[in-house]
Amino acid sequence: MLTSGVILLNGGLLSPNPGLIFWTTVSFVIVLLILRKLAWGPIISALEEREKGIQSSIDRAHKAKDEAEEILRKNRELLAKADAESDKIIREGKEYGEKLRAGIAEKAQAEAAKMISMAKEEIEQEKRRALDVLRNEVAELAVMGAEKIIKTSLDADMQKKIVDSMIQDLSTKRN
Repeated sequence: MLTSGVILLNGGLLSPNPGLIFWTTVSFVIVLLILRKLAWGPIISALEEREKGIQSSIDRAHKAKDEAEEILRKNRELLAKADAESDKIIREGKEYGEKLRAGIAEKAQAEAAKMISMAKEEIEQEKRRALDVLRNEVAELAVMGAEKIIKTSLDADMQKKIVDSMIQDLSTKRN
């Protein structure tokens, strides 16, 4: 029935109609079967592929995490070894420096002792030379004094004997 442009059906939109429910259910089951045949397989395989992809990504992430932890552990070990090696090198450098310093000090002491010894020897030689010169001068003075005293000139052999005798006398008196 048509009244003023509105179609009124028997019953309302919310009142149950068994025929409509039946055909709606049949249509739904048919669409469901068609979708199951045509779309369910691809949807499931797409979901399985997606699940495999996600699982693969998770596995790769775990593997990358494990590798990163291993690399971090190795880096820490290498850093510890490098620290130990640097400490060893520093310690060896200090020991070498100390040995070098001790060697230089020892060498300097030996050189100083050698220089002192050489200086003492040189002083002793100069002392001997000075004594020899002094003896010769004393001998000459003694000869000149003796010549003046006795007013005679002695020959060279006699003069040498007298000088040697005086030198021996002086040496024995000094020692």
